Amino acid sequence: TSNKRTLRTLFYPAALPPSVISETSPSQKKLLAYHRDKEQQEIINQLLIDRALEVYYITMEETEERDAAPPITELHSIVRKHFFIKPLKLLSFQADYLFLKKCVQRNPMIPIQQQWLRSMLAMVPQSLMEGKERELLTEELLKEVVRDYETSMQRCVLRRVLIKPDIKELDALEEEAPLPSLPLGLDFSSTWHDSYVKAKKRITSTLCILHPTMKTLLDFGYTAFFNFLVVDFSGSRLKGPVDCKSFKTDASLRCSKAEDEIMGTWYQRVFGLFTQSEALDGVKLDQFESFCNSVAVLLSNQVKELLQRTTEVFVKLFDPEDRSRLPLFKMDLNFDENRMEFYPSLQDLEEAILFVVDCIGQTLQNIQTVRAWLTGGTATLDTELPAHVAQWAKSTLKKSIRDNLEGPKEHFKGYVESYGWLVDGTAEERINTFLAEQPTFDEYT
Repeated sequence: TSNKRTLRTLFYPAALPPSVISETSPSQKKLLAYHRDKEQQEIINQLLIDRALEVYYITMEETEERDAAPPITELHSIVRKHFFIKPLKLLSFQADYLFLKKCVQRNPMIPIQQQWLRSMLAMVPQSLMEGKERELLTEELLKEVVRDYETSMQRCVLRRVLIKPDIKELDALEEEAPLPSLPLGLDFSSTWHDSYVKAKKRITSTLCILHPTMKTLLDFGYTAFFNFLVVDFSGSRLKGPVDCKSFKTDASLRCSKAEDEIMGTWYQRVFGLFTQSEALDGVKLDQFESFCNSVAVLLSNQVKELLQRTTEVFVKLFDPEDRSRLPLFKMDLNFDENRMEFYPSLQDLEEAILFVVDCIGQTLQNIQTVRAWLTGGTATLDTELPAHVAQWAKSTLKKSIRDNLEGPKEHFKGYVESYGWLVDGTAEERINTFLAEQPTFDEYT
């Protein structure tokens, strides 16, 4: 009387064979036996299908998805169409696998650690995280990372707990793509520590810059050069105007004095270090030349850096936008042989300023190498001021000199316009013309 579906009312009743069979001929008996076997096979198939569907519905009830199951008639047609020609136990395997899979997926997963998320955010440049929109984008990306992590963990646990049956029909029921296979041909079992230690020892034994002596040389150079300039004219403006000849002489004397000071302090400390046997500890005989070459390169770079820094500081003194430390030069406006001109000339002034760059480049050019000092040779360090630095300094100074001489040129031009007629013959001609007219005394007056 109840309309409620039960497991008993969901399936068709089994059809039993007739109980009485009349006597027939042998051929009819053979034909009836064939039909009886076929009917019995149909009964067996029907029972297997009913059993498989029963397991399926039990699974759906336990997973609270009973209402989502398709109608029984539709399931019968699907099963008859797809599983009559295959072992009917496949349907049971599928149902069991799907049920166990849902059980595994419902288990709680280990959440991602917040420290991992903070480490990910720490690797993002701060400039990419400024602004409200980018904060929202960051939150969305973190949520996506958490989802991917949970999905990966769930799939990993599922793969390790359950073995998927080799049934093609299950592929259509799987929602996610198959897990990526492990890379083939790569051996991750070997540790990297042994190779790391071996490589480190090889680098330490062959890379000379890692030798303790090199660190000592770096300390010597930093102590001697970090606050030292070969020439420093930053206080020249406070001394008042200076003539070009004195300026060149002062530059030469300062460079010579600086070279003597460096050779008496830094140079003596460097070669005093190599008088000690500890300076060459660990250097094999076949590595001696390479070690000395490394020392030469290190010392050369230190001296070049000093010369380059001195040149840059000198060039900056003539910056037209900052004339607070611009040197003052004494120049005379002379009249000689009916000509008005500056002394020294503007070209001489430019040569005197560029002379300082050449003087800096000629300083510390005869420093003996360590290998030559130890073996009695004459080789010297390559301490020449880089060509591109010298070229940049001279071109920049020429432009600065032209900009700073605009004032004197305008001053000279004003003199020529105001008094040029006195020296170019115009005044003499006007006087001769006036005298030739024989004016009266009043006109003379």
